[in-house]
Amino acid sequence: MSTHPAHRGTIALEDGVVLSQQTFPGEQFVIRIEAKKCAARAEPGSFAHLQVDDDIPMRRPLSIMRVDQEAGWIEILYKIVGPGLAALSRRRAGDRLSVLGPIGKPFELHPARSKPLLIGGGVGIPPMVFLAERMPQDWQPLVLMGSEIPFPFVTRPSTILVPGIPEGVIATMPSLDTQGVAARLASRSGFPGCFDGFVTELASVWLATLTPATLAEVEIFACGPTPMLEAVTRVAKRFELPCQVSLEEFMACAVGGCAGCTVKVKTPTGPAMKRVCVDGPVFDGYSVFDV
Repeated sequence: MSTHPAHRGTIALEDGVVLSQQTFPGEQFVIRIEAKKCAARAEPGSFAHLQVDDDIPMRRPLSIMRVDQEAGWIEILYKIVGPGLAALSRRRAGDRLSVLGPIGKPFELHPARSKPLLIGGGVGIPPMVFLAERMPQDWQPLVLMGSEIPFPFVTRPSTILVPGIPEGVIATMPSLDTQGVAARLASRSGFPGCFDGFVTELASVWLATLTPATLAEVEIFACGPTPMLEAVTRVAKRFELPCQVSLEEFMACAVGGCAGCTVKVKTPTGPAMKRVCVDGPVFDGYSVFDV
């Protein structure tokens, strides 16, 4: 019997075509790539391993933010953090690039928890957008996003009332708001309409206003820097909530061969080293962090 994760069989290698590239403040970009196989199989939490330039052999693992299965494209938000992603930012419509994906274990939804709280920090925002857009129509998600640099979209006041959110915290992501998904923003940079503080602090403020019956319908999903994910797991523990986190790690192969992205995880049989690329990137928060 194979011990390989079942989702490994869904990974495809294909030649993608850049459809568009948008630029946002803070050296942030949203690239749309025609990659029909990846788009057909991608799920919230999965990522793609992209060839950023013909002269750079190492690929870059990037979370998928949005897909259109019918049109066959994927959309990825990224921030320049080195020469590889700087090279990717120079790609233009019509350019070809190799796409390996989708990769990784996605988030798992539980019907009893139909009022989920989604928390994204910085470049951890994309999986939360993807997850929010894939929620069942009768669910009531709340998306909280945090950033210390300008958000990679033009914010606007939300049209959706969210009881328990502090007065004046009204800035939102327009695309989610238009779809009827409640979202709020947090930053310590003084952006208009944003909560003044960490996104985890905003989460705590909102959760503290919920009744026990409502809390019983909440599950936390999060992606972002490791310190933020640990803080999210602490918030989840405080309110006795289940918590799934998507980890960010440096990856070489991204398909489980090199084991360069392993993290220590608690399992029923004791501690184990798990590969973020194929055993994750989504894990139970309590299995990763001692909180």
